Amino acid sequence: MNFEPNILGFLCNWCSYAGADLAGVSRMQYPTNIKVIRVMCSGRIDPKFIFQALQVGADGVIVMGCHPGDCHYLEGNYEAENKFNMVQKLLKFINFNNRVRLEWVSASEGARFAAVVEDFTNQIKQLGPSPLRRDNPDNNVLEKMKAIEAAAATNRLRALVGKQRNITEQENKYGEKIPEEQFIELMDQAIKDEYERNRILLALEKESKSVKNLAAELKIDPSVVLEHMLILKARIQVDFQEIIGNTPIFMRL
Repeated sequence: MNFEPNILGFLCNWCSYAGADLAGVSRMQYPTNIKVIRVMCSGRIDPKFIFQALQVGADGVIVMGCHPGDCHYLEGNYEAENKFNMVQKLLKFINFNNRVRLEWVSASEGARFAAVVEDFTNQIKQLGPSPLRRDNPDNNVLEKMKAIEAAAATNRLRALVGKQRNITEQENKYGEKIPEEQFIELMDQAIKDEYERNRILLALEKESKSVKNLAAELKIDPSVVLEHMLILKARIQVDFQEIIGNTPIFMRL
């Protein structure tokens, strides 16, 4: 099969979009697989834009912004990088992390833009069509992608991503600063927790279930599922529906 990937590109107005324009007026050759959306800043890209593009069948998504230190809005590209790192870790749960990329391209780098697009297009061609292509989407993968999107939108992950630079680079009022390695460890655990919790919530949308049934369906240790259920109950997202014998049945609120 002669596979031609569908790639969506989010390009910042001030640098990478101008770089793409330079490549065009200079008649540089690069694959036409990329469909471009111009945004004012790479930091404006909400992770849900990437997840929703993949859900509707994009084979790959690339975000391009100004080089670090050159952002028109000072720190927008640092925010973009923090969001992208979270996106990559979430997508790794379904082996989609190689279908997204973040690159820095300045307004004067038309040749670099063309090279990046060609390289990413070849990478997606090697991976093959997305299992979420509209003609025959894999419903199991789609369900997990929905959980990933919901996890990224949780207050916990949004707060950690938004405060990462402040937490790791600046001291708090007690003169404390969290080491980068410690923050990454905390972030990785939060990403795993929120992904699993949102898989549970999606499973409970269909019908109420016990911890044992959820654990078997989602292939998560029952003790971990129980811990998640207690957190979700405290968040008022789930509650007991009934008790059958000695087994509590949970429902989504």
